[in-house]
Amino acid sequence: MDNTTRSERTKAAVIEAALAIIARDGAGRLTLDAIAKESGVSKGGLLHQFPNKRAVLAALLEYQADYYTQFAEAFVAEHGAAYAEPALAAQIAVFREIVKGSNSIAFAILGVASQEPAFMSPVRERDEQTIALIVSQARDSGRSLARLFSARGLALSAMLGTCPLGDVERDRMFEYLLDDRNWPAEPPAPAEADKPRRSRRTTP
Repeated sequence: MDNTTRSERTKAAVIEAALAIIARDGAGRLTLDAIAKESGVSKGGLLHQFPNKRAVLAALLEYQADYYTQFAEAFVAEHGAAYAEPALAAQIAVFREIVKGSNSIAFAILGVASQEPAFMSPVRERDEQTIALIVSQARDSGRSLARLFSARGLALSAMLGTCPLGDVERDRMFEYLLDDRNWPAEPPAPAEADKPRRSRRTTP
């Protein structure tokens, strides 16, 4: 086995171990010693790849970003033809998927990101590219971005435990945001009874 392959396997083992520890025991129990024990990687081998805990969390951030990028691409490949704005639909589906994940992992990543803003630069760049693509496909960019950030806010409130909706109601909201029929290209014409009536002039 060459050095590159060995390095990649070590990184994968460390990431899998870190995810398992955070999901099972919480981010407070994530230490280099715990990762070495969980992964079976020697402490020296671990330190060669990740000199500290923050480096592990940065790798987790990149791993999670890659995972959801691949999720979005797979969603577009499988379901994109059913949506007028496939990039937007994929991102709403991503936020719905995020809610199903481990909040402990999300909190650990958010915690290190708040302390090390530079870690978020690659994620921010991906986000800018995604938003540019959504706007390019949008029939109404303002409405499309409103749908996107509504889904993002719904996911964030669920992660923080502040969302007053239960799982069923929250999933129904994601479905509402996804369904193009709720967001027609043109607003419906007012019904006859709703149209303003012209005042009739009477001649004296």
